[in-house]
Amino acid sequence: MSPERVIVVGGGVIGTMHAVEGRRRGFDVTQLEADAGPRRASVRNFGLVWVSGRAAGTELALALRARELWQELGEQVKELGFRPDGSLTIAADEEELAVMAELVGEPDAAAREVEVLGADEVRRLNPAVKGDIAGAMWCRRDAIVEPGQVLGALREDLARSGGYRWLPDTRVVAVTEGSVTDQRGQSYEAERVVLCIGDQLSGIGGAVGADLASALIRRCRLQMMQTMADSEHLTTAVADGDSMRYYPAFDLPARAALPPPRAVTAAWAMQLLLVQRADGGLTIGDTHVYDEPFDFAVDESAYDDLKARAERILGRPLPRVVRRWAGVYSVVGDDRVYYRSQVLPGVEIVTAPAGRGMTLSPAIAEETFS
Repeated sequence: MSPERVIVVGGGVIGTMHAVEGRRRGFDVTQLEADAGPRRASVRNFGLVWVSGRAAGTELALALRARELWQELGEQVKELGFRPDGSLTIAADEEELAVMAELVGEPDAAAREVEVLGADEVRRLNPAVKGDIAGAMWCRRDAIVEPGQVLGALREDLARSGGYRWLPDTRVVAVTEGSVTDQRGQSYEAERVVLCIGDQLSGIGGAVGADLASALIRRCRLQMMQTMADSEHLTTAVADGDSMRYYPAFDLPARAALPPPRAVTAAWAMQLLLVQRADGGLTIGDTHVYDEPFDFAVDESAYDDLKARAERILGRPLPRVVRRWAGVYSVVGDDRVYYRSQVLPGVEIVTAPAGRGMTLSPAIAEETFS
């Protein structure tokens, strides 16, 4: 008997993890991508597998399972650049430390592997952090991958396994039960279709288009930058205290006692995330804008503020910035972790994990085929 055929629409990390999971289960997988190669949120991110900030319950359980799967994949495909480096969320004052201490006291703290460190302990763990800080929360479960390498490395590994086809420049315009049709009128048949469409919420008609039109999905635009190689080695990823205003794990009574955010933080829904790439460069961000239409230009004031934040934590000037960019991801507008909808027999939409796509994608794909 021939293996079950699966079509995955979308070449980003959610789609590619569905291709990986489909092949792991023995299916014949065809993956279609509208562009010549993935160019959207999956390659415009930090490459963080971020357990520390996930909401208690379903979201955290999904993140912990994804973290296990990322480690397995990293051992199998070295080119992913998987590094179990953990993270430091830096506290500037005692109020921020109090929020961290409350999280460390929660029942799920052991699963997150978090603890609060004093300033001297932080510097011993990550000597690159030389700024004037009050302390930090260390999360051992957070990890790093290389976003510019992940998708290509996984596709190459899939190609070696057989039973996998990668078809770029193939934009799906119609979906029916058991088949999809591309912009050239070519049809592809399969027993199962998984639509991992990212922020591309239009362009497909019929039942899929109707479902997306009624879905509570919005989009978010963010800005990031990258420096040239740094002379110092960062042993962990780094976040600042404003990230506690953004991540749901910190939605605790102590957070309400924090002073109002600075005007620039509120205007951009801003947090600092800082990750060192395998080549030594520092990826720095980010901002959040939800009101469309988005500006086509990036705003320099946000970069100036992020750069100053990073320099205060590191206690030194940053290397020269060599790249700046914006990215867009989709967000489900209710309390779901991501959007899943079966629109036809054997046809499913899986999208809108917000900024959690890189973290959660292996576990999301596992749920699809479970």
